[in-house]
Amino acid sequence: MKNRINELLVEVNKMVANNAEELEALRIKYLSKKGLVSELFNDFRNVANEEKREVGQLLNDLKNSTQNRINDLKETFSNQKPEASKSDLTRSADPVKLGTRHPLSLTKNEIVDIFSRIGFTIAEGPEIEDDWHVFGALNFPPEHPARDMQDTFFIEQNPDVVLRTHTSSVQSRIMANTKPPIRMIFPGRVYRNEAISYRAHCFFHQVEGLYIDKNVSFADLKQALMYFAKEMFGEDTEIRLRPSYFPFTEPSAEMDISCHICGGKGCPFCKHTGWVEILGCGMVDPNVLENCGIDSKVYSGYAFGMGVERITNLKYQVKDLRMFSENDLRFLGQFEAAY
Repeated sequence: MKNRINELLVEVNKMVANNAEELEALRIKYLSKKGLVSELFNDFRNVANEEKREVGQLLNDLKNSTQNRINDLKETFSNQKPEASKSDLTRSADPVKLGTRHPLSLTKNEIVDIFSRIGFTIAEGPEIEDDWHVFGALNFPPEHPARDMQDTFFIEQNPDVVLRTHTSSVQSRIMANTKPPIRMIFPGRVYRNEAISYRAHCFFHQVEGLYIDKNVSFADLKQALMYFAKEMFGEDTEIRLRPSYFPFTEPSAEMDISCHICGGKGCPFCKHTGWVEILGCGMVDPNVLENCGIDSKVYSGYAFGMGVERITNLKYQVKDLRMFSENDLRFLGQFEAAY
């Protein structure tokens, strides 16, 4: 009996398992009810009385040693990752690089975030619109050049249906269905029938804003735009407003910011003027308010609109608009740090 115990103890100390299945087989071989150690315990009753104490101690030592050896091997496996988890069999054979947000999305999200800090909420509308919401409600006369086929995509079967040329169409929908006060911005894609070049495309993106309430003044508009310019381009940014014309605002203006490349001193980017145009704005024309069912004698408001591509050009100095829609990974990869 003692010789058999010593032989098993040597075997136990040399036990090796390459995986969990082999370890379980060893446990069954030695410690199960029909295992080798259990068989020795069953034979213990045949040991002479004078040897029972010594043999019993040896049997307990063998059982404990066997259990400890199995536990040690089990702990080794638990500290190792399963072989299956080391490889993802669903992955492509070629390495797939994670993408980042598009530069236009980065800029649009930043614009939305800036205006949301001063109480503007977001509204969106359809890209396929009717003539009334795109032009009629916004005070575009029938002879206005924007209605010409050179600028607008019309549906041939139904000339009243167009691809929106500006997100102002969402403004007209909101004004017709929302009671003032209204303080919203309208991001989205727009379409114009233009030749594609480094400075123009047949589709682009806008963010427009609208604020309507009692006693809204041009000073309120200027303050909101100054806040936006400083948040987007830096605290040292200055703005200027130049008189302009838009059918849906009166008075109207175009806003320039001081060139952030030369600091307003003049450079090729700003054409040596020190200023760069970024958006159009003005007070909502009373006719627009009345067209949308808002009493222009009680309420007033301002509106503004900017091209997301234009702001992205200024912020990241991208000179060719076509780069935004060509999906060139070499170009898009430059914006990983901005994500």
